[in-house]
Amino acid sequence: MNTAEEPVSGHTGRESSPTAVWRFFLYSAIGIFVFFVPLTIGGDTTVPLDHIVNGARDALGQAAPYLIFMVILGGTIYPFATGRWRLSHTKTVFALLNVFGLIAASMLVFGFGPEFLFEEALGPFLFNSLVIPVGLIVPIGAVFLALLIGYGLMEFIGVLVRPLMRPVWKTPGRSAVDAVASFVGSYALGLLITNRLYRGGGYTAKEAAIIATGFSTVSVTFMVIVARTLDLMHLWLWYFVLALFVTFAVTALTVRIPPLRTIPDETFPGATPRPEDEVTGSRVATAWSDAMTQLAQAPSLPRNLWLNFREGVVMVSQILPSIMSVGLLALILERFTPLFEWVGYLFYPVVWLLRLPEPELASTAAAVGIAEMFLPATLVAGADSELLRLVIAVVCVSAIIFFSALVPAIMATDIPLKVWHLVVIWAERVILSLIITVPLAHLVVYLA
Repeated sequence: MNTAEEPVSGHTGRESSPTAVWRFFLYSAIGIFVFFVPLTIGGDTTVPLDHIVNGARDALGQAAPYLIFMVILGGTIYPFATGRWRLSHTKTVFALLNVFGLIAASMLVFGFGPEFLFEEALGPFLFNSLVIPVGLIVPIGAVFLALLIGYGLMEFIGVLVRPLMRPVWKTPGRSAVDAVASFVGSYALGLLITNRLYRGGGYTAKEAAIIATGFSTVSVTFMVIVARTLDLMHLWLWYFVLALFVTFAVTALTVRIPPLRTIPDETFPGATPRPEDEVTGSRVATAWSDAMTQLAQAPSLPRNLWLNFREGVVMVSQILPSIMSVGLLALILERFTPLFEWVGYLFYPVVWLLRLPEPELASTAAAVGIAEMFLPATLVAGADSELLRLVIAVVCVSAIIFFSALVPAIMATDIPLKVWHLVVIWAERVILSLIITVPLAHLVVYLA
């Protein structure tokens, strides 16, 4: 990824010509609509981006698995062809895991291999429910991402919300758009924004790590699936607000404790730092000025769309082989070993003190989320306690980190997070999520 090609923001004395101001309003409005405005088509209510991705998948039909397989093949070759596999021990391990992922994908696409791989909860679930959707949403979403972040909207909103973002989450104001895009749209797209701004000097390593592990949760559309699985759709609004609040509240706490607190507050090597300027006058006027400066420096629309699409393809080619390998290993461990039951003992004292119903089931469900965020929902789907189902529904979202997809996606970026960082942050987030969620869930169940 060539950072020299990325637009940079900051005051340079250049202003957008009056005839170009329409780009700020039009392109930003299209970006907001595509990412954030629910639309009902064919009885399915979700954001337009999700409709577009579903339409693309339907249009590809039987060709989709083969296209995704080619992306996985390219992503497996990429680190060896570029020499990236030599950069660190972690990248070496993931490059080798990619080979395993390619082999597993070959078996699933072409229909050969061990019988257990084709169990519905293993290979088919991973490939059809995670790999294919991520493989389509990242490059398609990257195109619309150019409209959302490339023409001044991020700078404008960033200045307005800076008094909240910096004191509470220790991130720049511009990260507000990043956070909402992750929560409403897709963690993969959120990571694409985060990595791009980190490489371009817009975030430091610590800020990028906070955003990647604190805001990059699953999309609202997937939360709907969790709510349906756990028979909580009658509490949908309560559930959404509770998950949003808990996720961001936990992030405000984890940024103040290790390992996030100890990550260097340094920009990407070779990048020009782009700290946000101090606002001395009217905040709205400063927000507009910053937006116009970015607009003046933005490339033409065709070039910007192409750069973002290319970046999305490169990133997804690095994510998919890792999801296929690490995700499969995590699901196999969950399916055939008691590992996550043992890990659940870590949370049992917390669950017991909080007086959650069925504490053994609750602690195991909390633990299994590190393999795949949807597994806790399947584990407690038949529980009689609505309180337990609501708590687990929130925790599996607010924990954020899971090995079937997010961990490989983070490791495919340039953000300096290690696997042990992610495991520790996950444990912190689960414990804090339980502590914050349980009393609030009691209130929700009582009021509802």
